[in-house]
Amino acid sequence: MKEHFILPLLVLAFLCAVTRATDKPNIVHIVADDIGWKDVGFNGATDLRTPHLDALANGGARFTQFYTQSMCTPTRAALLTGRYPFRYGLQTIVIPGPANYGLDTSEYLMSQCLKDAGYTTAIIGKWHLGHADVKYWPKQRGFDYQYGAMIGELDYFTHSDSGVIDWFRNNKPVTEEGYTTQLLGADAVRFIHRQSADKPFYLYLTFNAPHTPYQAPQEYIDRFKHIAEPTRRTYAGMIACLDDEIGNVVDALEHKGLRDNTLIMFHSDNGGTRNAMFAGQMTDLSKTVLPCDNGPYRDGKGSLFEGGNRVAACANWPGNINPGIVEGIVHAVDLYPTFAALADASTAKCQPLDGVNVWDTIAKGLPSPRTEVIYNVEPFRGAVRQGDWKLIWRSLIPTSVDLYNLATDPYEQNNLAEAYPEKVAAMQERLNALGREAAKPLALIYITSVGLAHGKPLIASEGGALPASLDSKGRSITEEGVSYPVQH
Repeated sequence: MKEHFILPLLVLAFLCAVTRATDKPNIVHIVADDIGWKDVGFNGATDLRTPHLDALANGGARFTQFYTQSMCTPTRAALLTGRYPFRYGLQTIVIPGPANYGLDTSEYLMSQCLKDAGYTTAIIGKWHLGHADVKYWPKQRGFDYQYGAMIGELDYFTHSDSGVIDWFRNNKPVTEEGYTTQLLGADAVRFIHRQSADKPFYLYLTFNAPHTPYQAPQEYIDRFKHIAEPTRRTYAGMIACLDDEIGNVVDALEHKGLRDNTLIMFHSDNGGTRNAMFAGQMTDLSKTVLPCDNGPYRDGKGSLFEGGNRVAACANWPGNINPGIVEGIVHAVDLYPTFAALADASTAKCQPLDGVNVWDTIAKGLPSPRTEVIYNVEPFRGAVRQGDWKLIWRSLIPTSVDLYNLATDPYEQNNLAEAYPEKVAAMQERLNALGREAAKPLALIYITSVGLAHGKPLIASEGGALPASLDSKGRSITEEGVSYPVQH
């Protein structure tokens, strides 16, 4: 008699388990590389078109205050750890090509968290969180599948940097023809078609477009003959190709019947490049008209002004995100706890998170629980936003302080530091407190060791001694008084 009751109960338990699995949303997390705030239609671009991204933005949440770090490696570390990069030493520049360090393996990444919650996890695209040792690679950090580049900058057609191929699938080098944006999009489509409705997936789709070098298939460049400036024309072609591939990904979700249960999140990794020192190391762009447009926001990639950190972003999930403009503050570190909550995933293995769950802000446009943004904490500079007040503090001699009220001055034109000394002092103390908690920047440790090993001249700074010329081509760059190499 008991057997007659046990079988139905087992069937019911199985069905409940399947229901719980399918209730978890798929997450397609798309990151563009160095795209300007105004280089998408939904933020007002007029000379280029992004119809697929615009459809996602117009049908979902379009963010006005989505923040990242101001450079590639720090942002990618922040979103995968849910923690600001000064916590583990990745706050200064990107990981240079010759460097042997990477994202601390003690960090429990979002990929690991979601995998433990039953998700299939994949990274298709750029990694840039450690390449010198396989222990830093994505397959060792919770990703079931990997395809793309390990470092930060590569030729779009040869998939190489200085003649060295940087193109891998599941830890093995791949030699193939094709334009990287199209290869990544096509692989994302194949990945989606391999998925089934009874097991959720997290796809971290990290295009290297439109990062330097500025290259695009001729057919895409030809779409923009109305743009007179040649670099801007190529850049527009790069973005059009990126947009088309995102459209292909959305179509694949539709054809597979997965669209209604898939959250799509799109954002840039930082603001567009407005300073040639941060444009890349493959070609000299000092005399090139940089094509990125951050709209009204000041400066761009590598800086602590809004143009470097406030980025183009949108989110779309049919029936779950109310279409409209989201004014609330969201930072890249918030994606980890937000995605984990949607996935019913435990963050117990994480180190203390800086991110907060902002789902109600994304989905309903409610006020954000985030009231503070840490732009960065480095030995020579830092910036913090508290409410509408933003402080930028450059601590190298001669020191300088900027204070802005972003509610009345979002474009940072009116420095109020002299008028509000008590506000400046309080926000400086906040940065000092965080500085006392911060790990020493691994980039500065690396730079110092290289300089000492090669006997290069050093520049003294609060962060230690920095070699005067350190990148692989012997160039020295200065950003707000500090010389260091940049190899993107």
